[in-house]
Amino acid sequence: MTWRDVCEYGSSRERAADRMDEPNDVLTVGVAVIGAGLVGGELLDQIDAQAKALRGVYGVAVCVHAIASSTRMRLSSADAPEQRGIELSVWRTEWEAGGGSVALDLDVLVAHLKQNSPHVIVCDCTASELVSQHYCGWLSQGVHVVTPNKKANSSTTQQYKALRTAQRQGPRSTHFLYEANVGAGLPILSTIRDFQRTGDTFLEIAGVFSGTLSFIFNSFDGSRPFSEIVAAAKLSGYTEPDPRDDLSGMDVARKVVILAREIGLEVELDQVPVKSLVPQALGGPDVSTATFMDRLPEFDSELAVMASEAAQRKERLRYVGWINVNSKTCGVELKAFPESHPFGALEGSDNIVLFRTRRYDAQPLTIRGPGAGAAVTAAGVFADVLRVVSYLGAPARAIASE
Repeated sequence: MTWRDVCEYGSSRERAADRMDEPNDVLTVGVAVIGAGLVGGELLDQIDAQAKALRGVYGVAVCVHAIASSTRMRLSSADAPEQRGIELSVWRTEWEAGGGSVALDLDVLVAHLKQNSPHVIVCDCTASELVSQHYCGWLSQGVHVVTPNKKANSSTTQQYKALRTAQRQGPRSTHFLYEANVGAGLPILSTIRDFQRTGDTFLEIAGVFSGTLSFIFNSFDGSRPFSEIVAAAKLSGYTEPDPRDDLSGMDVARKVVILAREIGLEVELDQVPVKSLVPQALGGPDVSTATFMDRLPEFDSELAVMASEAAQRKERLRYVGWINVNSKTCGVELKAFPESHPFGALEGSDNIVLFRTRRYDAQPLTIRGPGAGAAVTAAGVFADVLRVVSYLGAPARAIASE
């Protein structure tokens, strides 16, 4: 069962599900969603929207027994049916009203989850390093973890290996899935695993891994000041509240570390050379976001020259991350590409990745699409939840015909 299977069941399947009696062979999984913001909230809505199809067509009940923020949590009622959990059709209204919420305690949350279902999944939809520090403990208890949070997989190699050890040594086969770490819902990490399982070997990976920087450099050709493009991107919600979080390149560096480790390289985050787009004079903690935005035009000239020279060569500037397997090196840099190159032809805020492998050498495999946004990121998380469900042995059921 894939995410495409679930999403594209179509109207005839929906009507078939409506006619089916409640199946006896439903596989129930209990879920906790930590981080009830944009991504977590969208995930809850997607689970709610697919509940009937999952239960009636696929024999799966995804029951949310806990919703949490950084400070509070709401747990399902003790007298709620096992295959029900929190009523998701009204979760947002009740959450905003604060009804039933208590102070956040992750130990209590996981204990409640395990009490209500034999199969449990924690979905960490935060960017919190503190939450990610609980993964090892959860995995060792047999709690599956699904997350778009990049902190754990881009931390120290020691911590990275500890996670895999905890996963292997858990009381039963425990899964740690994180497709949305790179490219939101794009099948990047799953493609890497498929290549590895089938015996292919990687030679090089390169890509535009930041939707924010993709948008900025797809809009920047030197005809307008770089600072003006950044201001427009911030106003449109493409950047973080402080654009330096995007322009520093560290988010791209984390993704490069994750990809490098997936293909067997040992890389530490502080070993990755990164071309920051934040002027050194404006990067200190004493410089406010407002001051940064006010003074950024002072530093437009260097990038203007680069963009102008690239345009004369029919090239475009792109902010890329790359990994070379043979030399065991990787980096993050601003580089010009011909307009005919897949990177040079990129548009909007899309991400793109090129895989060059032993099988895909002369013509690298290309994956391109939206790499940011709550809906596609939540879809990537949801797809991982359903992968766990399939690994647990979700019942196969033929679709009733009309």
